[in-house]
Amino acid sequence: MTNYFAHKTAHIDQGAIIGSGTKIWHFCHVMPQAQIGEDCILGQNVFVGGKARIGNRVKIQNNVSIYDSVILEDDVFCGPSCVFTNVINPRSFVERKTEYMETRVKKGVSIGANATLVCGITIGEYAFIGAGAVVTKDIKPYALMVGVPAIQKGWVSRAGAILNEKLICPETGEHYQLKNEQLSLRFPLKE
Repeated sequence: MTNYFAHKTAHIDQGAIIGSGTKIWHFCHVMPQAQIGEDCILGQNVFVGGKARIGNRVKIQNNVSIYDSVILEDDVFCGPSCVFTNVINPRSFVERKTEYMETRVKKGVSIGANATLVCGITIGEYAFIGAGAVVTKDIKPYALMVGVPAIQKGWVSRAGAILNEKLICPETGEHYQLKNEQLSLRFPLKE
């Protein structure tokens, strides 16, 4: 008996580990030994490689492939048709399965539709990758990244709102601090 939902058109290979409350929708394919956490949602036509790791409460929208050596930590959002890679220099006639490079997407990150993440990078906690961006290097926590190649255009809060010049979230009132070019959450100021 499974404690997750898989649509009748989804194919779950034997040996995949899937957490309770997870929903796997139309035409998905989950390979053997893939690990998917609890309360995740995999939209239509999602592929999960056998050496991929997906945390809890991750939402993967339609047409996304999570290849081997891609690690999505808890609370990650992957927009429709975003792209992950796992080989830096692919050639159809050269076998490079032993050269897969790890891509780690840390807790709370949002990746916009059609964004591309080149392998071998780490995306810091709660960063926000804009739609269509091409990410080729490590990204700082809370960074707002847009463009081709992606460049930082500001900072975002845990709620995903753009921080003002005082580094205060307009939605939650949370205060952040910038030290050595790294943003972190700070306790709310006394008013």
